[in-house]
Amino acid sequence: MLNIAVLVSGGGTNLQALIDAEKRGEIPGGKLALVLASKPGVFALERARRAGIPTSVLVRKEFPTQQEYDQALLARLDEARIDLIILAGFLTIISGDVVHRYENRIINVHPSLIPSFCGEGFYGLRVHEEALRRGVKVTGATVHFVTDVCDGGPIILQQAVAVKEGDTPETLQRRVMEEAEWKLLPKAAALFCAGKLTVDGAVVHCKEDACMKTKDLRAEAGSTSYPGRGIVLGRSEDGKKAVAAYFIMGRSENSRNRVFESEGDGLKTRAFDESKMQDPSLVIYNAVRVWKDETIVTNGDQTDTIYDFLAAGKTWEEALRTRTFEPDAPNFTPRISGVVCNKTGAYRLSILKSCAQDPESVQRFFYEYPQPRAGEGHFLHTYMGDGNPLPSYEGEPAPVAIRGGLQEFTEALWQALNEENKISLFVRFIDLETGAWETEIRNKNQ
Repeated sequence: MLNIAVLVSGGGTNLQALIDAEKRGEIPGGKLALVLASKPGVFALERARRAGIPTSVLVRKEFPTQQEYDQALLARLDEARIDLIILAGFLTIISGDVVHRYENRIINVHPSLIPSFCGEGFYGLRVHEEALRRGVKVTGATVHFVTDVCDGGPIILQQAVAVKEGDTPETLQRRVMEEAEWKLLPKAAALFCAGKLTVDGAVVHCKEDACMKTKDLRAEAGSTSYPGRGIVLGRSEDGKKAVAAYFIMGRSENSRNRVFESEGDGLKTRAFDESKMQDPSLVIYNAVRVWKDETIVTNGDQTDTIYDFLAAGKTWEEALRTRTFEPDAPNFTPRISGVVCNKTGAYRLSILKSCAQDPESVQRFFYEYPQPRAGEGHFLHTYMGDGNPLPSYEGEPAPVAIRGGLQEFTEALWQALNEENKISLFVRFIDLETGAWETEIRNKNQ
């Protein structure tokens, strides 16, 4: 069952259509879990209360900046574990930060047949006033995905409505709502929750992958013969455990001459055959350490840097701003790092990489996931594939599905990695209630 948030600013007639559809069982895969209003006292909030739906109010002018407002909005959505956002007459601007976070998971209803009478300034009665002024014989409504372009996202559904002689903007508005908006919006929600909507040929939701365009981790990890070193952080399928995984791969004899070994509550790399180890500087390090309730996992000795900064009361961002990519020109291997909270399951990821235009310059990227959902995680690795020099990872961490318990997840990931290049794999499941953990380690060298 997917959680739906409806964002409103007024009377909530479209909200009522969704409430009625849910009661009739017409949105079988979804649940109205939150109604969020842009101002207090609007009747939409009363409709929600009567239906037993949790409500919230966020007034834009109470926040000094758009960024602070967006963060508050995201926090409310995360708290309610929202999978789909429906804008139902929501008159407050939401920025690109929110749109990108919920890419292809925000839908809006517009009272015209897009691309007619849409874009900046076209909302409410003005849409119908313009339709009457232009003398069109047919208008209607459109449900579409929300993007950075106003009313420019991919169209989901449209319904035509006749314009009648003697119509006023008010009578036309009412007919469009009754004959189009109130029918299209619940239908679009039902299609989304059933996994039947696509954008550019890709399903934007499927029940197996919860609520975002999650990728199959096995396919993602096995998509190239050489992803390098990789980190996966997320939450177990039952939602009760935080998940941390780290693997290493190698092409040279020196890189392949390694195994993972437990070190206290953490993990370190060591030489499998000490007599064959040539240069330990970038291949032997603490990969995992625990500071209080924080589990740190990285692909290098920045694990110790993060640990020391946290112990000194500083942040992991401060720690990583003292570091750069690895000094192994011409590859300039990125440093990837993650921290997961053993109590809440919240996690963060970072990559430090060279700039394509100026390889000697460092780029630092930080990503936060404060409310991970059950069965979901993010995957970050060092390389996009084999090559000479090796091509550094590009883009944000990939959203991936996390399936099964500790042993099943470990085995699936281990089997997905290229047999020739894989070296070692570490997986830890952390019980969010007790803080206790279980660990699996796989080493190719035995």
